[in-house]
Amino acid sequence: MEIVGWIGSFLFSICGIPQAIQSYRDGHTRGLTWGFLAAWLGGEILTLAYGLPKADWPLITNYAVNLFFLGVLLYYKLFERAK
Repeated sequence: MEIVGWIGSFLFSICGIPQAIQSYRDGHTRGLTWGFLAAWLGGEILTLAYGLPKADWPLITNYAVNLFFLGVLLYYKLFERAK
């Protein structure tokens, strides 16, 4: 089951890659609402806080990677690049 957890965490953690790449290329995240980003950030932080005491490394890895991609999106939401 450990391998299943790692595979699932890997697949889930790369879900943000396409949006992060698109935001980097476009220089903005106009299609993403603040509500979506806030809910995603809150969910990532709370689930990471849940996984840390349990030392659930697949979960911790997943949410740490997701926080990185979410950080990219938040950056372009806050600092839209001029065209």
